[in-house]
This record gives sequence, structure tokens and C-alpha cells, in this order.
Amino acid sequence: MFKTLLGTQQSSSGAVQFIRYVFVGGAAFGVDYLALFLLAHFLGLHYLLAASLSYLLGMVVNYLISVRWVFDFRRVRQWEREFAIFFLIGIAGLILNGLAISLLVEAAGAPYMVAKLIAATAILFFNFGARKALLFSAARRGA
Repeated sequence: MFKTLLGTQQSSSGAVQFIRYVFVGGAAFGVDYLALFLLAHFLGLHYLLAASLSYLLGMVVNYLISVRWVFDFRRVRQWEREFAIFFLIGIAGLILNGLAISLLVEAAGAPYMVAKLIAATAILFFNFGARKALLFSAARRGA
């Protein structure tokens, strides 16, 4: 089982893909979270601007690893078009991420780094589902 999860070959199993996406999301989140801290804490950017920029950086990391390791089927053959759709889904996730962080910070009084953790967990499911459905699964016939 671990060989399947951690192997180098892509898998068609939705469960394996989701678990791998969680790992990829974790790596992308690590980049995102570190960049958020550096941008907000050291460069003094507003937390929402820093969160937006760091999210975009994490999204690029996520794409690069996902297409090589997570998903075995690619509906869109041109990588530029595929990345554009991946990016648009990410923008929707970014908007949800910003709303969640803002609500948690402004309404609930949560520290922005804690709000980021909570928002990222929720957005993980949205991003995986949308990307799997729109980019990395075969079109259903007769639906």
C-alpha cells in the first residue's frame, strides 16, 4: 500500500490521488505558509496581500507536482490551457481563502497564521474536487 501511495507512477485510484494530493497540498502549503510569514512579518505586507501572493506561489508548486505525480489522466493536452484552468480554479480557491481568513481574523479575532491553517484545510477539498472533475478525469458519457 505504501509503495502505491509513495511510488513514482501515477495512479488511477481516486483514493490514492486524494492522499497524494494531500501530500502535494502539504508541500505547496509549506511554501505558501512560509511565504506568508516572510511577506507579512519581514516585509510588512498587509496579511491579505501577503496571503494572496503566497497562495499563488503555492499554487504553482501544486500544479508542477500534481501533473507529474498525482493525476494519471489529463483531459487537456496543451499545458498552457491546462494551467490556465488550474489557475482559474486556484483563483476561486484564493477568493474563498481570502474570505475565510478575513472572517476568521476580523470577526473571530483569530491570528492570521491560525486563520490560514483553518482556511487551507477547507480549501483543500474544494481545489481537489474541482481540479479532478474539470481537468484530471475522463468526461462522462450519457450524463
